Amino acid sequence: MYEFFKQNFRWLAGGFLLTYFSSFGQTFFVSSSVGEWQAQFELSHGEFGRLYMLATLASALCLPFLGRLVDIMPVSRMVLLVIPILALASLLAANASSVAILAIAIFLLRLFGQGMMTHIALTATGRWFEQQRGRAISIVVLGHQGGEATLPLLFASVVTTYGFQTGWTLGAVSLIVIGLPLTYYAYRRPRIPQEHHQNSEMPTAEIRSWTRSEVLRDPLFWILLIGVLAPPFIGTTIFYHQVYLTDLNGWPPRMYALSLTVMAGTTVIFALTCGALIDRFNATSVLPFFLLPLAVTCFVLSRGGPVPTLFVVMILIGISYGCSSTLFGAVWPEVYGTLHLGAIRSVIVSFMVFATAAGPGLTGTLIDRGIPLPTQMYWAGIYCLLATVVVGLTSLELKKRNKHALEMATP
Repeated sequence: MYEFFKQNFRWLAGGFLLTYFSSFGQTFFVSSSVGEWQAQFELSHGEFGRLYMLATLASALCLPFLGRLVDIMPVSRMVLLVIPILALASLLAANASSVAILAIAIFLLRLFGQGMMTHIALTATGRWFEQQRGRAISIVVLGHQGGEATLPLLFASVVTTYGFQTGWTLGAVSLIVIGLPLTYYAYRRPRIPQEHHQNSEMPTAEIRSWTRSEVLRDPLFWILLIGVLAPPFIGTTIFYHQVYLTDLNGWPPRMYALSLTVMAGTTVIFALTCGALIDRFNATSVLPFFLLPLAVTCFVLSRGGPVPTLFVVMILIGISYGCSSTLFGAVWPEVYGTLHLGAIRSVIVSFMVFATAAGPGLTGTLIDRGIPLPTQMYWAGIYCLLATVVVGLTSLELKKRNKHALEMATP
């Protein structure tokens, strides 16, 4: 691992920085200023929730068009485009003088933060690494956990003394002064994939690079989405309803905050573990198992319990997040090639953003209709088990397709 990290430091660091600074557009960071914006513009919880949902859905609609630029423009040039716009969005969030400007700010934060920053990092890493793609992606996605662990605390410290506007302004400054030059330097020189690694034990076929239109006509793609969309839908739902769940089970807020630290540590461990498994067995072999921890999470939440139950839930979520974050970066280039990876991933990310927007709204509506969240979690667990079977069968079909491609390529 040390030699791998040493030899590929610049590209791994570039991807890590992108996922780290994507935090400015992630829900966990944006939500830290919700109270101030509601007070400033006299918005109710429902009104701000609808504004946030519409801005997120609008960003999802734009991703398939903007995301394909990663296939056309050099990654370093994309960095010069995306990071300044994210910094501008942070300035708008700090100085919004109307609800309309706030909506534009959130739209840009979601599109260029959660969407494009992560999209560029995973697309570039998936394209530049082949034999050790899983290991590389598992390191790059740790930027998300780094952002979760540090930026809210730094932001809270600034807000306490100087106000939330200063916090967002300093965020914009850090993007321009730190994020932009370091990431540009790291990505200025593209990495050349080592297509035939001397220590590789597994023969691999030259993966045909599918176009986005071909992928959208592939039935296996839509079947895979049945499983791929479950973690963002269910995970966002769980964290969105955290107050509901803690009140329901009597979990103290202090214990909930501590459990998030446990979840972050677990996520890191299993992101790296999943990366090693992908490099050893390939992503399609790992694919059938990634929903099992999430299924168990849902069943545990459906029953509830004392404080130890909370830590069990967070460990399981950490396992699920760690595996899925690495797996989703590796499986698409393995199945559909790398030439049009930006266009393909932009569609997938768009669907995932839709899932994060739909989860809280749908489950909240069901709660209002008298269906409590524990009951919904039980059926979500059943869904995960059924999806595991479906994805497992799809994985077998993908292996057959790859085997056929290998036979066709062998003289």
